Amino acid sequence: MFEQILDYISRTNLFNFIIFASIIAYLAIKLDVSSMLEKGKNEVKENIENSENAKTESETKLKTVEELVANIENEVSDIIKSSKDNAKLVGEKIITDANNSVVVLKENAEKLIENKTALLKNDIMKRASLASIEAAKDHIVSELNNNWDLHYKLIDESIEAVNMYKKEEV
Repeated sequence: MFEQILDYISRTNLFNFIIFASIIAYLAIKLDVSSMLEKGKNEVKENIENSENAKTESETKLKTVEELVANIENEVSDIIKSSKDNAKLVGEKIITDANNSVVVLKENAEKLIENKTALLKNDIMKRASLASIEAAKDHIVSELNNNWDLHYKLIDESIEAVNMYKKEEV
């Protein structure tokens, strides 16, 4: 009986296996599994190639960035040095301009002082002249009031001068 069961199981399992294999073979033919596998294999191969290209591009970009970074310290140093030189030149120009302005202001102040001094001198001379004329006038009036002979003498001299002037015109 054990043999019969084994025989039965093996025939039924064999039969099931044959059916299962037939279904798998039919599906493989119908679904074209070999072309799907080939297509999948090609996609994987293409992805690997794309990854390698991306890796190569990334390495190239990395090298470019590393070269830029390596030179950036020198560029920063050059920029700082250039900025310091420019600042020094601008500072020197500011100092030179300030010194020139001081000279011009000093010259203008000296000219202004000279002009004011001349005006003050002229004003003092004018006042002194007016005071001298007033003093002379007061002195002449005083002398004329005290000395009537001098008064008559000056009148006579004035009349003679007017007469001479009239004769010259004629």
